[in-house]
Amino acid sequence: MRPGLSTWTLWGRALLVPYVLVFLVFVLYPVGYGLWLARHPDSYVRLLDDPIFYRTALNTLIFVVVAVNVKMVVAMGLSGFFVQTRWWIKIVSMVFILPWAVPSIPTILSVRFMLNPEWGVINSTIFRLTGLDGPNWLNDPTLGLGFAMLMHIWKSLPFWTLILVAGRLAIPGEQYEAASVDGATRGQKFRFITWPAMKDLYLTCTILSMIWTLGDFNSVYLLTGGGPADLTHVLATLGIRYLRLDQIDLAMASLVVALPLVLPLVWVMMKRLSK
Repeated sequence: MRPGLSTWTLWGRALLVPYVLVFLVFVLYPVGYGLWLARHPDSYVRLLDDPIFYRTALNTLIFVVVAVNVKMVVAMGLSGFFVQTRWWIKIVSMVFILPWAVPSIPTILSVRFMLNPEWGVINSTIFRLTGLDGPNWLNDPTLGLGFAMLMHIWKSLPFWTLILVAGRLAIPGEQYEAASVDGATRGQKFRFITWPAMKDLYLTCTILSMIWTLGDFNSVYLLTGGGPADLTHVLATLGIRYLRLDQIDLAMASLVVALPLVLPLVWVMMKRLSK
């Protein structure tokens, strides 16, 4: 035994070995192999020549901008609702958190079945009430991407709401009591007390949400599969299209091109967390 290394230190290092091996085998090696497959410049030339790529890039931009902002604004509003101390709020919060708590596959697929144009519950209800056939919801690219964004918001909204609820609970109640005595309105309390106290948390959550939204595979792929005609793909699902066409280099290249979007967000996130 080397001088200065205790038995506990050796045991600690030994117990770290399995985790290091798992990281090397299941994280570092796949990432390195993917970058090696996407090393040829010709892959990116072919990727840029594919018109589906430009539609996918636009879809990704719309998906991130719309979904993240709607999700965070609604989460901020709902956090003010769930921070109340009424007894029934706890019951509502338990129901509200279910979409985030349950697995994605059964919930998103159930919504896909509901939107089926022939036997889905939505079109069946429309036919019973009006005698008219409902639309083919997921056969329209705009509706398909819109429903995918709605699914993403529905699934992740409870998580961000709970984070912002925790931020609101950290604000001393005496500040609101003093503002009430001074005759402040609800909007003034939010502007001068809630927002200054939660601004950093809100911005940090927004950046982290953008990173996670860029990598959201389930909301699009399970609902629309990238269709119709590959018009609802985002960068997180585009690689599957190329894998189906047996173009592995393009599949990896479609993921690598997302790095210029992800890495700056990660860097900003780490800078904020290191303060």
